[in-house]
Order: sequence, then structure tokens, then C-alpha cells
Amino acid sequence: MTAHKHTNKLIHASSPYLLQHAHNPVNWFEWGEEATEKAKKEDKLILVSIGYSSCHWCHVMEHECFEKEDTAAIMNEHFICIKVDREERPDVDQIYMDAIQLLTGRGGWPLNVFTLPDGRPLHGGTYFPKKDWENVLISLADFYLHKTEEAVNFAEDLSNGIRKLDTYTSSDEQQAMAIVTNAVSGWQHNFDLRFGGYSGAPKFPMPNNWEFFLQYHYFTREVVYKDAVLVTLNKMADGGIYDALAGGFARYSTDSFWKAPHFEKMLYDNAQLMVLYAKAFSFNKNKLYEKVVDEIHCFILNEMTSGEGGFYSALDADSEGVEGKFYVWKQEELKALLGDNELIYSLYYSIDTYGNWEEGNNILYKTRSREELEKLTGKSIQQVESIIDVCNKVLLVERNKRIRPGLDDKIICSWNALMIKGYVQAYKVFVNPAFLKAATRAADFLTSKLWVQKQLFRIYKNGKSSIPAFAEDYACLCEALLVLYEATGEENYLILSHELLVQAIDLFYSEEKKLFYFKSKKEIELITRKIDVNDDVIPSANSILAKCLQAHGFYFDKPAYFNMIDEMISMVQEKMTKFPTGFSNWMQLIQQRHEGLYQIIVSGPAAAIYVEELNKHYMPNVLIGRVTKKSDIPLLADKQPGNQTLIYVCKDKVCKLPVSTVSEALSLVLTVPL
Repeated sequence: MTAHKHTNKLIHASSPYLLQHAHNPVNWFEWGEEATEKAKKEDKLILVSIGYSSCHWCHVMEHECFEKEDTAAIMNEHFICIKVDREERPDVDQIYMDAIQLLTGRGGWPLNVFTLPDGRPLHGGTYFPKKDWENVLISLADFYLHKTEEAVNFAEDLSNGIRKLDTYTSSDEQQAMAIVTNAVSGWQHNFDLRFGGYSGAPKFPMPNNWEFFLQYHYFTREVVYKDAVLVTLNKMADGGIYDALAGGFARYSTDSFWKAPHFEKMLYDNAQLMVLYAKAFSFNKNKLYEKVVDEIHCFILNEMTSGEGGFYSALDADSEGVEGKFYVWKQEELKALLGDNELIYSLYYSIDTYGNWEEGNNILYKTRSREELEKLTGKSIQQVESIIDVCNKVLLVERNKRIRPGLDDKIICSWNALMIKGYVQAYKVFVNPAFLKAATRAADFLTSKLWVQKQLFRIYKNGKSSIPAFAEDYACLCEALLVLYEATGEENYLILSHELLVQAIDLFYSEEKKLFYFKSKKEIELITRKIDVNDDVIPSANSILAKCLQAHGFYFDKPAYFNMIDEMISMVQEKMTKFPTGFSNWMQLIQQRHEGLYQIIVSGPAAAIYVEELNKHYMPNVLIGRVTKKSDIPLLADKQPGNQTLIYVCKDKVCKLPVSTVSEALSLVLTVPL
């Protein structure tokens, strides 16, 4: 056992990120009353340092500052120091990120915020080199000591600025689709139709954006949106952002052509990309997309799945303290491992002696077309790819001998729900039983370990659930159980999904603001109670809950839910007009409501077979239910099964006469052939 010179209160934490700091000489506290009461008693400023386990620059700042005894001495003397895992406490992260963005115009992690003893923010930033950090510490301590009143007034002004960010004004909901159309026509000018994504760097996958554009093309037939989606998916799959050996995507690319990633691999990215690639396959049947989905599954199964069926959060970018070391190769290594196949392998993945990245290292990424590869190798593309498959297996065995990146093994409710949704979408399209098994196992895990005595929790770690769930957790799990019902026909998933929605309305919905708060109304607020409406790397809690209201409004005949959606859309329209790129999930919903939502109900003994066939088709404005026995669900109750299997196609509660074949049903829905 390693003997540590220093141990602080983080030794009792469960978060891997907090535990990484448990042996710093800094007297770290976890977020909570103990730290704030101590700050008030001693009249000291608080340092709230926020990060996450796979954050490269968080590791750098820890090594340069928090591990150094001289720096820690300054921190301990003048501040009460709190470490926060942003993935555990997104509510704390949101408030203080707003503060730093108001102060500096930018944000990121590590996020370091200095606050008054009561938590009102005073100053802060992101990454600081050691000398700069020490200067900030000393100057702030002196400022608070000698100009306390000025500090308090400034912090109150900044807190008022944070409160004003959550100002919403109602506007005419009838204008919503016009706003979407205008936003999209301007948005397309940012497309990079050569390399995919948006012009410039860095490039984030942003799967919800491309899911929306695929839907937008489906309804409008405007080719540029389809092209933008497919180029993006193709280039990401070919890029260094994708792990060619073990599957899965890194968080983002540092360049404009998806070559050099920030190497951390996040559960939420891979969950949503599984949805996107599966939907894209249902749209155009590109075998590359099926391969990507299969390989994401292998990555999740092999590296991110707990013994109980839940999914871990993230893999670090670093191993042995070096970013990307686990994933890159010297050409000499490849020659030794691959023999005569190395030449073809190096042509395929743009590898050279000097390295295509840093310090002679090579990232595996593809730049050559099939035609170029056939010309350069003298082999057919099928022969080339067969050789590549053999080589990849050899390299994966060798890579697995290396020291692995750190694993953040906490289980987060919302991220797990996103992964369930990914697996369900993959199962719908490919009918692979392994996908459904992973989804149902994870759903059963969440509903037994994180849904405890009718209360939902956010985190599961070391056999314990903790931290009351946020609106994001309710939203994502509600949606995951909805789609799981559609895939299985098991009504218990639909009923629990609705129960979660009802509870979310009770805990989070504001009658005044007509939106859902991020944090429960029963929890103590920090400065203000935030409302999450922006669709970022994860769609907002409000847009997901609005989609859930739509589905459950139909399933359970709840007209009030549709009124709530109208009010929610009207409250976000002004912000959507100003910043359309942050509202792609809202735009999906608005367009679905504009076009009308179909409800397809299959009733009878062959319902499962019919639903399986329907699910393979790309239909973004369809809810699919099934009835094989008596049901009390209002949408299903009058469609009880007989000896013949019938398909009811309804649109906005108006049903056509039932049909008896899938092709007839599709002809009623797919009014314009793909």
C-alpha cells in the first residue's frame, strides 16, 4: 500500500474525480454545509474548483498547483477550498459557469470560482499556471480583507446578473415554425460540406444537431441538409476522433477535419451517436453506419458496462500522464507488429515515419478514397479492408497490454438513460438481440437502484445511490422508457415513464415561468433556480420533457400536456431566434408538431412482427404502440386484439380505417417516397 504524505476530506468521497485530489496538500472539502459553515465562521472566501475525471487541463492544473505544498499553503491559509465533480453536481457547475462567462466572456474546465462565504461569486477563471494562480490567490485574499464592502457589492451585482440570465418572455407560438425555417436557412452557411460538421475548429460531434437536420431534410427534401449530415457521419467515422481498433468516439476534434481528438471518451457522446448512426442507416442503408453502431456496442460492452448492467461515465484522455498515449503508434512499432501488411496499413491510415501527430506519433485516420487505395495497393478495396481488419485485431491485442486511461466508474442516471435510448434505436433498426438485452438490463438496473421508494437519484457508486435527481435525469429516463416500450411492447415501461413525468411536473415545473427548473423546488437554491433550455452536447431537460409531454399526451389522452408544450415553446422562442444552434431538439419538436405526429397502433397476434418491420424505417414523426392483450392505456384501449392483426394509423388523434399489412401502413405515413 502506498503511504501518502497528505490526505484530505475527499478521501471519503465516491466520485473518482474527487478521489484524484484526496492526497493533495490542499484541505479540500466536498460541496456541502460543512464547508460553507466553516467559511462563514472564519469569514473566509470560498474557492469552488470544478472539473471532471477525464478533463486533461484539470489534471494539468492539479499537477502544477494543487499538488504543490507552497501553493496549497496559500490556499489553505486564506480560503475554504471545495472540489466539485461537475458530472455529479451540474446545478453548481451551471451557476458558477454563468458567473465566469459574465466576468470573462468565456468558460471551460477546470472552473475555478472564488465566492463570498455565502456562495455569491466574486472572481474566477478556468486554467491558471502556478505563478498566475498564486498571484490571484494573494490579491483576492487582500482585496476581501481590506475592501470587504466593495467585494460584497460586486458579488451581489454579479449574482443579479446571473439571475437575469433566466428571464423568459412569452411570444406567439404560431410563429415557431417560421422561426425554425429562418434559423435553418442561416445555419446552413456554417456547414463544412468537405470535412463535415461546422466550419473551423475545434469540432464537436453534436449529434442532436445532425439528428434534427436529417429530420428537416425528410420533411423539406432540401438536399443540402442531407448532404451535411452524411458528410459529417462519414468523416467522423474515418477520423481520428473515432477509435478504429475498439470502437467509440472521443469527445471532440482539435482540428477542422476530425483528425486529432481530445482523447477522452464520454458515455453521453457515444449514446447519442449510436442513435444518430442507427437512424442514418434506416435512412440510407449505408453499411458503414451499421459497422459504427456495432463497434460502439463493443466498446460500451467491453469497457463501459458494470457487472450489474449500468454504464460507466467516461474514459480519461491521459494514460501515464500523457494525453492520447494509449491510442497512438510509431511507424516502427507497426512494422514490427504487422510485417508485410504494414505498408498497406500505413497507406490506409495516413501513417508516416515522422508521425502524423505529435512527437513522431501517428493517429489512425483515413484520408484516401477507395479508388486511391486500390490504385496504390494494386488490390481491390475488399482485399484491402480484409487486411486492415486482420491488422486491427493484432494492434488491439498489443494495445490492451498498455497502461489504460483512467475509468470514471460512477453511474449517472441521465447518461445511462441516453445509452438505453441508443441501444433501443439500434435494436429497432438492426434487430440485434444483444442491443435489446443491454437496454433492458440497464433499465432494470436504473429502476431498481436509482428509483428508490418513488424517489429518483442521479448517482450510483459503490453500491449506493446518492444526490437527488435533477430535471435532466427525469427527462432522459422518461424518454428512454418511452422508446423501450415502443421496442418491446412492455406496458410497465410506458407506465413508469408516465409516472416519472408526473413527478417531474410536481418537482420542477414553474407555473409562473411555464418551464421546468433544473433543480427540484424542494431543494435549497444557490443564488437562483436555473432553467435549462439550451440544447448543447446533451439536449436540454426542457426540450426532452416537452417531447415526453407530447408522447404521453397521446398515449394517456392528456390535453393539458399539449397546452404546456405550447407555453414552453412560446417561452423559448425569443432565445431560439437569437441563438438557433442551441435549440436543435426544440426544433425537432416544433417541426414534428407542425407536420403532425402519427400514432401507429398494431393490434393482434402478429403485432411484434409488424412492429419490428415498421421500426426499420426512418419515420421521425411517428409513435408506435402495440396491443396483444387488453390494455387500459387510453390510446390503446379501443384497439383490442382479435384473431387478425390490424394496423391503425392515426394523426393527431384522428384514425383512418385499419389496414392489415405493413406496406399499407407505410403508404399512409411515408407520403413522399425517400
